[in-house]
Amino acid sequence: MMVPAALLLLGALAAVVAPRLLARADWPDREPVLALWVWQCVVAAVLLCCALSMTLSAAASWQALHGHLFAPAPRSVVRAYATGTAAGPWAAATAVALACGGVWTAAMLVREVAGARSRRRLRRAELLVRAPQLPGEDPAGRLVVLEGERCDAWWLSGTAPRLVITTAALRRLKGRQVDALVAHEEGHAQARHDWLLHCSAALADGFPRVPVFAAFRDEMHRLVELAADDMASRRFGRLTTALALVEVNEDRGVFGPGPTPQAHVPRRVDRLLAPPDRFTAGRRLRLMAAAALVPAVPVLVAFVPGLRALG
Repeated sequence: MMVPAALLLLGALAAVVAPRLLARADWPDREPVLALWVWQCVVAAVLLCCALSMTLSAAASWQALHGHLFAPAPRSVVRAYATGTAAGPWAAATAVALACGGVWTAAMLVREVAGARSRRRLRRAELLVRAPQLPGEDPAGRLVVLEGERCDAWWLSGTAPRLVITTAALRRLKGRQVDALVAHEEGHAQARHDWLLHCSAALADGFPRVPVFAAFRDEMHRLVELAADDMASRRFGRLTTALALVEVNEDRGVFGPGPTPQAHVPRRVDRLLAPPDRFTAGRRLRLMAAAALVPAVPVLVAFVPGLRALG
């Protein structure tokens, strides 16, 4: 029972310490793509700790699973993972609890994806009513101009993705600001940010009392916008992208004194207007490599008894 307990302790430690360290750091705002990668590695490590602990606990409780899991292993390795009869009840309870958590996570993900598809179908049906396809128009066209008095643009993902932009946005945005807005939405599509949002929402909704998953969801919503801003600014300039953000959101009251649901927009504009302070390519690569090693730690912990037995 020592290895499964160590894995659970390691997962709890990562779930508590990593979000606090990331919250205190100032570099995620400067390097949102790197921050997205770090967050994914942290959450993957937590989930991997639970999965490995469940597998080893189940193997310690049920001899049939133990035999299948360690069938190709030498006898010394099998003896190294033997936990004894005293650990049986605790191992079984741990395995069952973690298995239920895994099933619940899968169910939440399925629910989130199904809900997103349902909402996307409704938006497509509404879009078809408001902007019907004209004779001779290409049905695979990716750009849809929608009549509307609200300045807005969004990417409608799916099997036939569409970029929707309102006529109010086309009238209000000037010059390359339209291109910057389109590049922002294309950045979301190219990086498949929708899947990040689905996974983070499924974990946060499925385990609302686990702070790391709530922080993961909130940071994904914030960081994907910063990453898309950077993609647009690299193509059309930081000032142009900032002005496009201001023009699109000015009528929504986000720049007023009171709190609004889009309170992050002014911070995004300030970030674009501030002098860029980027990591060097070497430092960025080292941080990405270090983050990639985080999910490897639970694997090493799980294999320690086997490695010692072989040694």
